[in-house]
Order: sequence, then structure tokens, then C-alpha cells
Amino acid sequence: MDNHSYNFPSDCTPLTSCKSARKPAGSTVVNMGNTGKNPPRDYLLWSLCNTFYVNFCCLGFMALIYSIKARDQKTLGNLQLAQECSDKAKWYNILAAGWNLLIPLLAIVLIVLLLVHLGSSRGSFDFLGEDGFQNFLKLFSW
Repeated sequence: MDNHSYNFPSDCTPLTSCKSARKPAGSTVVNMGNTGKNPPRDYLLWSLCNTFYVNFCCLGFMALIYSIKARDQKTLGNLQLAQECSDKAKWYNILAAGWNLLIPLLAIVLIVLLLVHLGSSRGSFDFLGEDGFQNFLKLFSW
């Protein structure tokens, strides 16, 4: 084919820059979702640990429920409700972890106090002998 078969606008010829006859390039927009904000955490593993260990006043179980709700809402795309459930799960986990640490610490303190009291008492006590129960009760009498 020769150049005479092409139809060019009058102000455009081949090998020249003709911007008026060109169509603007199309644009493609890709929506990546909410990239500026991280999705809320669900604290599921922490809730499971608090549920299986001591679980004082069912605080670990409550944390587990809110962790599962947070994960479900995050999956559904409701990030505001997922954040609320995540915050509740976090605070229930903090309370449960506090109680889970407090109970063993109290037991250790009581054992230490008992041993200190036994060491300061006169003589040693035979808890497994004939008068074991009476000797045990003497520990709590002043």
C-alpha cells in the first residue's frame, strides 16, 4: 500500500507530531482495598491459651468469643465492627492473663509464708504421725 490510500486530517501528515488526531490512552484503575490501614488483629491464639489455662471467671472464654467475632467481621469486610470486637478480645485477654498470673503467684507467696512460719516455730511438726492433724491446726493458732 502506498501513502496515498491513508486518510489523514489536514493538519497531520506522517512522520510529524499530530496530537489533535490521536485518541487519549485509556486508563486502568485497580482497587486494592483499604491499603492505608491495617486490618484489626483477632488475638485468637492468645484467647485459646487463656481459655485452656486456668480460665478464671470465664474471661478467656469471653476473649475467645470476641476473637472469633473479630475474625468473622474481618472476613466479611466490616472493619469497624471487627475493630470493636478486637479491642474487647484484647482487654479480656489482658484481664485473663493477669488473673492467670496472679493465682500461681498467690500460691507461691502462701507456700513461702507457710515455710517461714514453720521455720520460726519451736520444733518441727510431724504432719504424718499420730498427732498430724493437731500439729497442722497448731500452725494456725497464735
